[in-house]
Amino acid sequence: MAKERLYLYDTTLRDGQQTQGVQFSVPEKIAIAQALDDIGVDYIEGGWPGANPTDSDFFDARPRTRATFTAFGMTKRAGRSAANDDVLAAVMNAATPAVCLVGKTHDYHVTAALGISLEENLENIRASVAHMVAEGREALFDAEHFFDGYKANPAYALACCLTAYQAGARWVILCDTNGGTLPAEVGTITAAVIAAGVPGDHLGIHCHDDTGTAVANSLAAIDAGARQVQGTLNGLGERCGNANLTTLIPTLLLKEPYKSRYETGVSEAKLTGITRLSRRLDDILNRVPLRSAAYVGASAFAHKAGLHASAILKDPSTYEHIAPETVGNTRLIPMSNQAGQSNLRARLAAMGITVDPKDPRLAQILDEIKAREDRGYAYDGAQASFELVARRVLGLCPQFFEIKRYRVIVERRKNRYDQMVSVSEAVVVVKIGGDKMLSVSESMDAEGHDRGPVNALSKALVKDLGPYTGCIEDMKLVDFRVRITQGGTEAVTRVIIDSEDGHGQRWSTVGVSPNIVDASFEALLDAIIWKLIRDGAQPA
Repeated sequence: MAKERLYLYDTTLRDGQQTQGVQFSVPEKIAIAQALDDIGVDYIEGGWPGANPTDSDFFDARPRTRATFTAFGMTKRAGRSAANDDVLAAVMNAATPAVCLVGKTHDYHVTAALGISLEENLENIRASVAHMVAEGREALFDAEHFFDGYKANPAYALACCLTAYQAGARWVILCDTNGGTLPAEVGTITAAVIAAGVPGDHLGIHCHDDTGTAVANSLAAIDAGARQVQGTLNGLGERCGNANLTTLIPTLLLKEPYKSRYETGVSEAKLTGITRLSRRLDDILNRVPLRSAAYVGASAFAHKAGLHASAILKDPSTYEHIAPETVGNTRLIPMSNQAGQSNLRARLAAMGITVDPKDPRLAQILDEIKAREDRGYAYDGAQASFELVARRVLGLCPQFFEIKRYRVIVERRKNRYDQMVSVSEAVVVVKIGGDKMLSVSESMDAEGHDRGPVNALSKALVKDLGPYTGCIEDMKLVDFRVRITQGGTEAVTRVIIDSEDGHGQRWSTVGVSPNIVDASFEALLDAIIWKLIRDGAQPA
């Protein structure tokens, strides 16, 4: 039986930008649009032309895409024609192949928010959609507050959708704008819209996540017959966000009944890039990726319990619903003071190290991990540091260089604007082979802002590592977390650092000390050594 086509509509650049604290630049929007096109979404909604300078500039500079580029706007205002509405004209002037127009479908919003009659609103919908179609654009009607409107006045909400469809709308999008509708309701109401006369292959779903059910609601609408699904990368969006496409897309491709019944523009080969796409967006936003995110999170395939790890060694399907590589993710066997021999052997195997099960050094590694965690270390979230501990016990950790000394100074001084500012300076001396190298760095950035002592220390450490400099020049620190593990005068500081390189490889390291600078330096040093080992660097 031939598969039905499902269409994926991404609104990261418009609805996603309504996330608190998110504001994309034009180059960022271009990068995201290209990435979305590469993975295979069908529609890319670029924003609202004329709403702000960035959106207007983006439509002028938007990349050429296979996906249908879409501009977002609203239906014409009462008292003027569609051809003479300047807000509608701004959307038309973006010259996109498709236009999505939002219109009211909840009778209370029509009379209270717009202050017009129900009949006038229907005419606004009809005339606006007809105008788009007459101008040769693919018209989409965004039925705002549809589910709440249907529950309040089903006849009117349906009339709005039918009016748009009969005027020529390619898609009528049912929006759960307030995010309060649950899956069973979404399924029942979507089926009612189809029964009323809007075919499923002209019907879309747009859900918000205010009850944590946006993905489930979207699937319920598909089950009921909707054939377009809207969402955002990483679930960005106003309030609690939108349906998460990085969850929806793998579910549609990998889970039954969707896998057998439907096809999308995303192939199984392209699906392997979805983890990278998710983390790319977080990188643009300067956010730490959510470790527990379905499919793409760093912990999505992590197995901490010894019983689980033992079973995973025999058959990964015992505790994994899909193979992690299917979505471009990796399996993780964390090490902690709960770890057993199964976890340890699995982790060593993942590192490419084979150890005889009877080797007494396995017990030594576990003892060392447990002793260090008793002092405040945490290795379940710092796997690169665990690997270095294991390698040192096994005699497999090369000595690339020796730290002879380091120093950090923080002072207050006046800048060129006669303002008192903090400036951090770090000095690091390393010995490589027979040579000593001294590096000095300040934490001041190009804008004259102090980035703190750890930043200065990091810059000084990587500034000149002789023959290893080329191996680490693409390395960057992406997250820095501090926790005080004990209180009072016995306080111990734990620092966990996440690093990333130009290949998208990400790793975590940990340092512990009563002194935050020393703890930070230990984690930084581990990050560099792990990178050198993984890249196959040889000791000088």
